[in-house]
Amino acid sequence: MFTDDLKLLVGLGNPGPEYNKTRHNVGFMILEEIAKRNNCTFRENKKLYGKTCEVGSGISKKRLLMPNTYMNESGKSVRSAKDWFNFEADQLIVLVDDMDLPLGKIRIRSKGGSGGHNGLKSIISHLGTNEFKRLKIGIGPPSELQKERKSKTVSHVLGKFSKEEYVILNFLIQEIISCIESITSNNWEKITTRLNSYKPENS
Repeated sequence: MFTDDLKLLVGLGNPGPEYNKTRHNVGFMILEEIAKRNNCTFRENKKLYGKTCEVGSGISKKRLLMPNTYMNESGKSVRSAKDWFNFEADQLIVLVDDMDLPLGKIRIRSKGGSGGHNGLKSIISHLGTNEFKRLKIGIGPPSELQKERKSKTVSHVLGKFSKEEYVILNFLIQEIISCIESITSNNWEKITTRLNSYKPENS
């Protein structure tokens, strides 16, 4: 299903039913859909401070990780998983929301800063490097007015998608999963171009 070079998929979000399907939890939502497609059940793993499940078998086995640490401490879980499974930083992809991207847009990068995202900031700190793949899913800004953005950020990222937004998001999730499933060691650039230029059908 996945390339041998990709060992760990990390979805970022906050644990607990009150955060279920909120904008900040879009990383969780994608992993949950992958698990569902593969009849994979997430289980609590206290050593890794999160929930994990395995997809595939043998050398093609990949692990999905949803940290239980809350967003600001995501790096604690990611570092524990990296050390426990003996992965390299470039063998993981982090799926994360991005309010600087319009809903329906995707940005995939092989390295970079946190962009102000506390989850990415924590991972960079705990791994000691920013050279890991991250797939940013646009959730749109909290306001079109710059002066209102800061005051509305928390309610925005912890708010749920509307029915109309969820239709667009569903297209996005299907495209992301399709691309992740088709990644090989020599087509990363092609997949990056495809995701970065993606436009949902009804946007």
